[in-house]
Amino acid sequence: MATRDEVERLARQVLAEVLAGGAAPAPAQPGRRTPLVAANWKMNLLAADARAWPLKFEAPAGVEIVVCPPLVLLPVLREALGASSPVALGAQNVHPAAKGAFTGEHSCAMLRDAGASWVIVGHSERRAMFGDTDAFVAEKLRAALAGGLRVILCVGERLAERESGATFRVLRAQLTAALAELGFPAPDPAALVVAYEPVWAIGTGRNATAEQAQEALAFVRERLGERFGWTWAQAARVLYGGSVTPANAAELAAQPDIDGFLVGGASLDPSAFSAVAAATARAKERR
Repeated sequence: MATRDEVERLARQVLAEVLAGGAAPAPAQPGRRTPLVAANWKMNLLAADARAWPLKFEAPAGVEIVVCPPLVLLPVLREALGASSPVALGAQNVHPAAKGAFTGEHSCAMLRDAGASWVIVGHSERRAMFGDTDAFVAEKLRAALAGGLRVILCVGERLAERESGATFRVLRAQLTAALAELGFPAPDPAALVVAYEPVWAIGTGRNATAEQAQEALAFVRERLGERFGWTWAQAARVLYGGSVTPANAAELAAQPDIDGFLVGGASLDPSAFSAVAAATARAKERR
């Protein structure tokens, strides 16, 4: 019996054939998009590490770099990078309220005040460990965009969901919930990035193959096209996140629908993160 993903894949192929020459999804055109490589330090490193990190990081030309340290390190890293640095700063979470009795949380205005211009929303660890539902992720996304932050929206399936053939169903549900109430006009595609992070590959040393990542991100781009139109989807950037290292970055970055990475563990080492960014830049030049 065919899995849900196999049925979905066949349906997409049939639809593309029926609409050939009309509204069928166009192949990705990565040359139009500036690659983005983002670092998620999670709950790691201290102030001394943040001060030293920029000394060993080399930002390649043609790649947008975002670093998301723990919130308390944002001002430290901002000072260490200096005003002329091309590196943008991001936060790992945001609360949708502007202010109030939300102990331990931080608003968009607070993040901007600390130096952040980006924020990660919907990371699988927030969903699994802290109870962030699809509805709450959507609320955070809307608040962040309205609050002047650029967003990296994370989506991805668990191992059991992949093994049961439910990857596309999970991705569709997460994207539909997150994007449903954004309204029109559509957000600036430069301000909304989607990162596919298969949960089974995060911090496990087990990464999706280049083919698996490409298939998932092509599906994500198609869903963005359904929601905001194909011109928007072709301009938007979609990233892969899940045990990205200097060893696998080049093969992954060569895929037409992978516009960069959300890097966890490897981003703690500025030399390793530099290598991932450089591999992304080289792959972009060759495509």
